[in-house]
Order: sequence, then C-alpha cells, then structure tokens
Amino acid sequence: MPTLVSVAECVSPISTETAGPFPGDGSQGARLNVLARSGVVRQDIRTSLGTGNLAAGIPLRLELKLVRAGGDYAPLAGYALYAWHCDAQGRYSMYSSGVEGEDYLRGVQAADANGIVVFQTTFPGCYPGRWPHVHFEIYPALDQATSVRNVVHISQLALSEEICRQVYADPQYGNSLNNLGRLSIERDGIFRDGWQTQMATVTGSLNDDLVARLTIGVPGV
Repeated sequence: MPTLVSVAECVSPISTETAGPFPGDGSQGARLNVLARSGVVRQDIRTSLGTGNLAAGIPLRLELKLVRAGGDYAPLAGYALYAWHCDAQGRYSMYSSGVEGEDYLRGVQAADANGIVVFQTTFPGCYPGRWPHVHFEIYPALDQATSVRNVVHISQLALSEEICRQVYADPQYGNSLNNLGRLSIERDGIFRDGWQTQMATVTGSLNDDLVARLTIGVPGV
C-alpha cells in the first residue's frame, strides 16, 4: 500500500521576495540590526525591547510551518525565522517617523520538532502602495539568526482582503481601509507574480483571537 503524504505538507517553494527598505537585519549597518539585540528571540513581539512600549492593534497569532520544498517535505526543525511587519498606522519600528526608537513587531523563533514557529503580534496596517503583508527571513539555526549574511531564504506572507476589511474598520488602523481600497493583490509590486503560496489562512474573529497560518516550502535546503 503506498505511503500517503498530506496535501498540507506537499507545498510548492515559496517565492523569494525583497526584504524591503526596513529589514532591521544588519544589512544597513550595526545600528539597524535588531537581530543582535538581547531578547529578540521571543514569541510575543508586541512590545519594544528597549522602551517596553506596546504596539497598538488587533491581536494576531502567527503560526508558520517550515518544510523542505520538494523531496520529502520534511519539517525544518531547528531552523529559525525572523518576522517583522508594520504597525496599525503602517509604520515600521526603527525606521518610520515617530517610532525610530522602538523595535516592536520584530522577533525570532526557532522551529520546533514539527517545523512550527509561533508569534503573538498585532494585525499589520495597510500603507499606500503595498498589499497587507508580513516579512520573514529564514536561517539554518537560531545561533545564525544574527545577521542577514546567514539567511537562506527571504519572503513575505499575504493577508486576505476579507479579513483586512474587517480589521481596518477599527479606528486604530487610521487610513488603512482607504489605502486597501486603492489596491489589489494582483497589482501589488511584490505579489503580482504569484501570491498563492504566500496567502495565509486566517481563522477566528475580531472578538476571538485571530490566527494566521501558513506552511512555507523552503527551497534549496
């Protein structure tokens, strides 16, 4: 009898994407390297390491599963993932005006035996010109997740229009709803070449913690 492999594990390689202008991964100098800061290995990324300030926004739990793309689709236990995204107002900590001194919504986790990393965060806002998303970098081990020099893959996670519209009705999200109305994922400069492997599945509700899940097929590992 043939061995059955679950459809969830048989995933295509996720697209390689830019880290964007606000990575905080050391590529722009030591001052802008959150990966070198004490405490960055954490599950809850809603607060700044230095100031303790909390990012506003609707709670979101990210559950990401790392698997080898192709071959045996094995979970990548022990690999590390650095995730970061904008706040409810569309600002990136460490970079954007008013939050240069913050480093919230950035953190690193090592994958467990099933290849899963979990972050407690807030739902990202929508700023002009970009579809709502979460950035991430994958490293071969936690002790190598200290600089972009060691990265093995960079990509982004997309969020569906339906859930974004629900979240952005909240006043905390400022102009996000209007910004979203001027966009489509098919025209987004990053996702327009194929977003299917990057679209997270979101469950829950605004009154019961939202959970975004994505199985990430990592190529070349």
